[in-house]
Amino acid sequence: MSVLSPDFVVVGIGADGWRGLGEAVRDELRTATVIYGATRQLDLLSAVRGELAADLRPWRSPMSAHLAEVIDEPRPHTVHVLASGDPMFHGVGASIVSRVGAERVRVYPAVSSVSLACARLGWDLATTRVVSTVRNDPSEVLSEVTGGARVVILSRDEATPAAIARVLSQSGFGASTMTVLEQLGGPDEQIRRATADAWPHPPGDPLNIVAVECAGPGRTRLPGRADDTYEHDGQITKSTIRALTVCALEPAGAQVLWDIGSGSGSVSIEWLRADDRGTAVAFERDPERADRLIRNAGSHGVGSRLSVRGPAPQALSGAPRPDAVFIGGGLDDEILAGAWESLRPAGRLVVNAVTVENQTLVARRHHERGGTMRRLSIETAAPLGTMTTWRPALPIVQWVVVKPDTTIEDTGAAS
Repeated sequence: MSVLSPDFVVVGIGADGWRGLGEAVRDELRTATVIYGATRQLDLLSAVRGELAADLRPWRSPMSAHLAEVIDEPRPHTVHVLASGDPMFHGVGASIVSRVGAERVRVYPAVSSVSLACARLGWDLATTRVVSTVRNDPSEVLSEVTGGARVVILSRDEATPAAIARVLSQSGFGASTMTVLEQLGGPDEQIRRATADAWPHPPGDPLNIVAVECAGPGRTRLPGRADDTYEHDGQITKSTIRALTVCALEPAGAQVLWDIGSGSGSVSIEWLRADDRGTAVAFERDPERADRLIRNAGSHGVGSRLSVRGPAPQALSGAPRPDAVFIGGGLDDEILAGAWESLRPAGRLVVNAVTVENQTLVARRHHERGGTMRRLSIETAAPLGTMTTWRPALPIVQWVVVKPDTTIEDTGAAS
């Protein structure tokens, strides 16, 4: 799509600065009236300051707030913005487009830092996973680490490599090889390498990217992880039932999950691990369990995508509208009605009921709204004296129902 008279022009620039830009991009910057960028990015233009008529304006901290001001203020002229590498890859270009629309933005991408890192290391970019810690906690890397994997981490600053090394070492991945690539593509490029458990603590350059060759246990994204990988007080959806529950919720894309009566958070955590585009809101009345849930989310690498609110139904108001709802605890008519009303059309509701009273409520709602109701009973082999027997867990009645999409129905009827 061609943008003839854009409100914003976003220029990707590498550590090599002006000399790494094409002539068309240089001409674009020569015509600029104002150029925003990080101080480090604006300094890359210092050698050609005489060629530029623009007012160079560094971002204030926090940059996100300053960017919002620039987007919202009247624009008598096109605003030019510098970005590191590819502005549409975890960059400011994507942020601007999401606010004003692609038709008002022209983007000149440069080579992303991830592409440069993979080129230096000889890694296949298509099979390399990427994690950003620019705004997220370093524990986010745990969403991708598994034995034999290659992961590239976008760093926040010079302290990030050491923080990544600690996270890996504390999670059974201390033997992983870490490569820190600093000032990629520039004259001061430097590469450092060590295992995570032997990583030197003195910080290096703030402009860096971390590449990890994972050495450690296999960690699947599929639901049903062992119960002992979570902190819990016994209030946890057991592994096999959890796998069936997450599958019934069908995580797919940038959806929002409500996890009501979340306990340890195991269902919402594995829902988030199954698709890294989703977000979840957990509702939990017990503060101690809520704190434990947050720790569990961090140790599984999904802490940035899970928020915790108070008890349902009080805390349901004001939460982002869900595409899927799981109720595993505290079920009653009021909570069920509130969740159903909030659920988006074509959204999925999954309820696990253990007690006779809750199973009766589920059976009544299944009769009214349809869906699928099944009884799940799991038995596990366990010792009995010198022999082995089957130990049954409490049976679960699971109700799965999809909320009708009346818009689609009305359109179909009209046609």
